[in-house]
Amino acid sequence: MGKKASADGSVMVTYSDDSFGKYGYLCHFPAGVHEKGAMKAVYDWETRKYLGEIPEAPQTFQVVGNINEFQLCICESTFGGREELCQANGIMDYGNLIYTSLQRCKSAREAIQLMDKLAQEYGYFSTGESFSICDKNEAWIMEMIGKGKNSKGAVWVAVRIPDDCISGHANQSRITTFALNDKDNCLYSQDVISFAREKGYFSGKDEDFSFREAYDPIDFNGIRHCDARIWSFFRKFDLGMDEYLPYIDGDRSAPNLPLYIHVDHKVSLRELKNAMRDHYEGTMLDMTSDVGAGGWLMPYRPSPNNFTDATGTRLFHERPIATQQTAFTLVSQLRNWLPDAVGGLMWFGADDSNMIAYVPVYCSVNQIPTAFARETSNATDFNMKSAYWLCNLVSNFVYPRYSTMMPDLRKVQKELEDSYENQQKKVEQDVQSMDAISLVAYLNKVTNDATELMMEKWTNLFGYLVVKHNDMAVKLEEDGKFDSISDEKVKVKRPGYAKQFYDFISETTGTRYRER
Repeated sequence: MGKKASADGSVMVTYSDDSFGKYGYLCHFPAGVHEKGAMKAVYDWETRKYLGEIPEAPQTFQVVGNINEFQLCICESTFGGREELCQANGIMDYGNLIYTSLQRCKSAREAIQLMDKLAQEYGYFSTGESFSICDKNEAWIMEMIGKGKNSKGAVWVAVRIPDDCISGHANQSRITTFALNDKDNCLYSQDVISFAREKGYFSGKDEDFSFREAYDPIDFNGIRHCDARIWSFFRKFDLGMDEYLPYIDGDRSAPNLPLYIHVDHKVSLRELKNAMRDHYEGTMLDMTSDVGAGGWLMPYRPSPNNFTDATGTRLFHERPIATQQTAFTLVSQLRNWLPDAVGGLMWFGADDSNMIAYVPVYCSVNQIPTAFARETSNATDFNMKSAYWLCNLVSNFVYPRYSTMMPDLRKVQKELEDSYENQQKKVEQDVQSMDAISLVAYLNKVTNDATELMMEKWTNLFGYLVVKHNDMAVKLEEDGKFDSISDEKVKVKRPGYAKQFYDFISETTGTRYRER
């Protein structure tokens, strides 16, 4: 989101790292000074396999999560693209491009140029990727894909998002045609078009070249499982987005979804957080309106998204913005009117964006809270001190009885996020007169205290949910306390299933359950 589209003037970036089986934590790379000739080992971001090494930079910057100390933030989504362009002999995969750039660059434009240089010099080791590359003044989307196992490097294009606009990408290439002679707003590799011609992906005029059509041709799954998420995101900030419904529903002749849109109002931080919690509510894709939602209207579906019924017909589940397999999620504010140390603010959570409270983490902190630290736990060891495991404990308890339990989670979520956001002005005022060392120590404490408060509230929330919703009944409350008959008994209501689910039971069981 550009700075003129946000309510407070921030450039903002959102991200959900969705990957089944992945443990969510807050990574940290301290700033460093390196001797001449020092080398940096490169490990595959997914498997941790050693790939090779590159020269270290003389100086590297601190990185917390996906933001560095100069308010540069880089996030990604994988689109895959043409399989034959996956390059096996490079050493720079998407993760190493991101974190090496965060350690070495101060601006989005610097990062774009460095990512290109690293890919060309050391080879690109990933499939097609979309990158959000944003600093305190500019927001960019960059898309990159390799050139195949017999060709070193990558082809790419980067488009600057206008300041009063919002954009997005969700595992499908989004850049189609682009400006060939506007270096202020569009950058690209010299061979992005000629390579496509060489491979037989494109044969028209240069000005008609589409990066997506050449390198990641879209099909129905790309539209419905990826672009539909962008459409649902956009429609929260532009009421005219329903004109793209025919496209979202598979009409290839209908108008395509634009790369970015002008917002119809200044967007608040809370609106952006809540947009990351979307399941198509209130649209024709609403996930609570069919039998898959179950008796408690759960807007989640187990994967895989595509499946076959008894007749051999191919079907699919919707794929929303908020998904259960999220390892971590963030919403970053990049603010050019504040010192970098406090201006770069990343709201962070481990687990599904819909089910967590975003915790403030400042870009200058050099101590990671225990709950978010990599060392606290892992993907196979449950640990109540880990935010990832505690938040998953709560979310997986809520999913099956979503409609009855979610209001209780939402209440605690809102109270926490209200308290965090309300303290920001005080934090910004407090640091005005601090020296650099005192400022970092203070922001370490603010971040850690906020994290510990979330952990305390979420632990209490789990206990509260167990007690209140025990045995599929709901204990009644009065003045914030359970309405007790005695020490041994509490008043309850038995809400049962949602009405539409009872209707489904009736329709599918015939006379079996009819009273006689």
